[in-house]
Amino acid sequence: MKKFNKFAALFLVIAMAATMLAACGKKDDATTAAPTTAASGETTTAAAGDDTQAADTTAAPTEKAHISMMCIDHQGHALKNVGAEEVIAAYEEYTNTTVDWNWVANDSYEDVLGVTLMDKKNMPMIITWGSASLSSTLIQAAQNDAFWDLSQYIYDAEKYPNLSQMNEEVNKAFMVDGKLVGLYRSRPIGRNGLGYRTDWAEKLGLSEPKTVEDVYNMAKAFTTQDPDGNGKDDTYGIAMCKYTGPVDIVQAWFGAGNTWAERDGKLVPVHQTEEYMEAVEWFKRMYDEGLIYEDWAVRETNTWSDMVQKGECGMFLDVLDNSRRIWDYFVDNNIPSVVDPSQTASMTLVGGIAKDANSEPSTLATAGQGGCYLITKAAAPTEADLEACLHFLDKMNDDEMYILADYGIEGRDWEYDENGKIKDLNAGKEVSEKPQNGLNQCVTYVPGTGNLPLNRTERSVIEEAIKKANEDIAVFNPAIGYTSNSATFASVGADLNDIMTSARTQYICGTIDKAEFEAQMQLWLDRGGAQVIEEVNAQYEADKAAGVVK
Repeated sequence: MKKFNKFAALFLVIAMAATMLAACGKKDDATTAAPTTAASGETTTAAAGDDTQAADTTAAPTEKAHISMMCIDHQGHALKNVGAEEVIAAYEEYTNTTVDWNWVANDSYEDVLGVTLMDKKNMPMIITWGSASLSSTLIQAAQNDAFWDLSQYIYDAEKYPNLSQMNEEVNKAFMVDGKLVGLYRSRPIGRNGLGYRTDWAEKLGLSEPKTVEDVYNMAKAFTTQDPDGNGKDDTYGIAMCKYTGPVDIVQAWFGAGNTWAERDGKLVPVHQTEEYMEAVEWFKRMYDEGLIYEDWAVRETNTWSDMVQKGECGMFLDVLDNSRRIWDYFVDNNIPSVVDPSQTASMTLVGGIAKDANSEPSTLATAGQGGCYLITKAAAPTEADLEACLHFLDKMNDDEMYILADYGIEGRDWEYDENGKIKDLNAGKEVSEKPQNGLNQCVTYVPGTGNLPLNRTERSVIEEAIKKANEDIAVFNPAIGYTSNSATFASVGADLNDIMTSARTQYICGTIDKAEFEAQMQLWLDRGGAQVIEEVNAQYEADKAAGVVK
């Protein structure tokens, strides 16, 4: 990895070069220069690389490319704090690109975006979007050919060694009419899983659960066999609150799918599958037998992890990092193990669970992203412009740029500790005060920061390894891009989701019977669900015909 103490010298070179260029009547200032593109006489190469790595097969660019980018300003003062000039110089030198930044406050971003899309003369080359699904405004713009179709470019591993590793399932969220219009901002795909009290299981002679029946048996034992040894009937199996994400995870274990599923060549909502009802009946069994709180459906989410931390429940079904945080709590507060009080209590983290002994384990995939970057044709009209943007976004995913975006300049903002790990010298500062504040808003984090020399606890290492392994067994939503493009879902989707979520909870708790539950499924169809299914499958069939999906 390139050492960042080189950047001080490089900054002097940049300053000298800028002075010489100014004498020739050119500008190259990342914050004040008028927008120019690669097509305006500058040359750029999308495969330009680090001089410490293998030589590129393409010619090195002779001048910096110049791009423009609209980004979300979450903290204020993005790339404006003391020391930001050196950060700017560092990414410019590394990526061979200068950037005109248009920072927009998060609260007003969508309003500003709407105006921006109508002003082609002042449109940025790259637009940031901060939600997991495209807005109707962006979808309409995409249908009007406002953005580049990136699918023909990003999988070129020679030019874009980082972006080419993007997950095709995650990419589906940003496809419009068969075209990939956004590069996703990565989030962990395999984040969901089960955590349970290791010492409780050890005391009761229970091994790690592999199937849904194993999970049930553990929950029953934790409820009925006094795992904490206090002689009281005061423990439960799975911690539950009114957030019903755990039920979605169990549905994936049973094979129901993730929100939608493919059945007989068509996409259907999961509540129309047999496996969905099996999963719901499983949860109802848990409720009826008292293995979860009777009042779980009204318990607040902010009390959820407390149920395990206080020793009331032994299992936590959610994102794995929350189970790991419970483990952290045990360690930080010296909560004793029920097996050996001289040791602290711990959690075992489990990724996938199988429906039965004859099935493969699975888990519910997350969206895998938290927004995207779109490249506009108005501001980047040529392939050279497009490749300048892609080159910058790709290079920002090298380890050197991850460190720059997250920690700043070596020697000033961070250093290596005695174990060769990164030590943040600005750890006491607010994020909004750090020199690199804002730079991470142009990073897709593909393939990710797993190779960085960070100080991680053993617990975090275990968590990250399981999340990585989960990527191979994660169940994705096959309709993720289609529901965003459904006019009916855009209008009534929230209401439809409420109908099924509420009915499922009521059925599990016994406030409605099966006939009433099925009546709510029919209501879902009548309120627009049938039309959503039709609109989703029209897109699905079109993509199959075009070879976009198999």
